[in-house]
Amino acid sequence: QVQLVESGGGLVQAGGSLTVSCRASGLLVESYTMGWFRQAPEREREFVAAVSGDRGLTAHADSVKDRFSISRDSNRDTVYLQMNGLKPEDAAVYYCAAGRSFLSTMPTEYSYWGQGTQVTVSL
Repeated sequence: QVQLVESGGGLVQAGGSLTVSCRASGLLVESYTMGWFRQAPEREREFVAAVSGDRGLTAHADSVKDRFSISRDSNRDTVYLQMNGLKPEDAAVYYCAAGRSFLSTMPTEYSYWGQGTQVTVSL
């Protein structure tokens, strides 16, 4: 049974940093594209970043490209999202997902999802 468990969310001041993690079980992170998405209240779920399964190539949304960084540790089957320079508009529930489509930005291309971790950014 596949499980994705996010952790590391919390409250941070604007301009601060936070790293969220996603521990996978039942699958190997190097065999899937692993993605991070986020969803704020009354907004659609949006792509944040992804790392490909084979060569570990990455993609980031334009809104976070210079501030966030996705990485993975295959030995731990864990994917990370390092977030720097956080802004109030980054506040959302952050979800980890696994799928077979190469670096897809579409939530529908991902088969497995975690429960999410809340990130709150204060002024």
